[in-house]
Amino acid sequence: MIKRVLTACVLAPAAVLTILQAPVWLFYLLVALVACGCFIEFHRLALHHGAGFPPVVGLAAGLAILISPLDQGFLAAILGALAVMSLALRNRDLAAVLPQAASFSLGLLYCFATWRCGIGLREIGPHWLLFALALNWIADSFAYLGGRAMGRHKMAPRLSPAKTWEGAAWSVAGAVLFGWLFLRYYAPERALAEVLLLSIGANAAGQLGDLVESALKRGAGVKDSGDILPGHGGWLDRMDSSLFAMPLVYVWLTRWHH
Repeated sequence: MIKRVLTACVLAPAAVLTILQAPVWLFYLLVALVACGCFIEFHRLALHHGAGFPPVVGLAAGLAILISPLDQGFLAAILGALAVMSLALRNRDLAAVLPQAASFSLGLLYCFATWRCGIGLREIGPHWLLFALALNWIADSFAYLGGRAMGRHKMAPRLSPAKTWEGAAWSVAGAVLFGWLFLRYYAPERALAEVLLLSIGANAAGQLGDLVESALKRGAGVKDSGDILPGHGGWLDRMDSSLFAMPLVYVWLTRWHH
């Protein structure tokens, strides 16, 4: 627990400063490093599932997604997936072609396209990216404290035995409180109903993302996706909820509520 708190005390201020004040080149560099870290950890999980793929091709395609306009970034994902399908033909086990290409394509979407949405949020306004990231970080703390104090009913014991419905409710409460306080200052033009709906939606996406990553780890037979962050595990362990929340917030702002 001490390691977890100390790591958070270092990461949180660094993330806030990067999002709000870092020059564009530094922001892109740090996002690329985190996204690549997520992808490498995803590749390790894919290997445990018997669906490994050439990671270098994936990293190149992923970086192309990050630097491309959103409407063109998926072209890099498509070309990368086709390249991996072609490379997989050299495998003597032809039954592995489809799992390799599928996990490769999923990895690009999961680790890079989601972060491209994060870059899009910063282009709209740095506070929107901070909102999408910090909302579930704060909510996780509420879920941990509420679950420890009141947790009785297991949410998904096969995936994450410690998660409870009570903790999930506390997570929603923490997200709504943070969203209301944060957007009241940074986006006062947004109606209260929209703020509440967006906060609940981003939190629901984040909780789903947390469970999805738990399923990937359970299937791979590992506890954490990595060990680069003391007390937290790997980048995927830290970013799992954010990878689901960032696209939802981006779509909300650009497609539903301008």
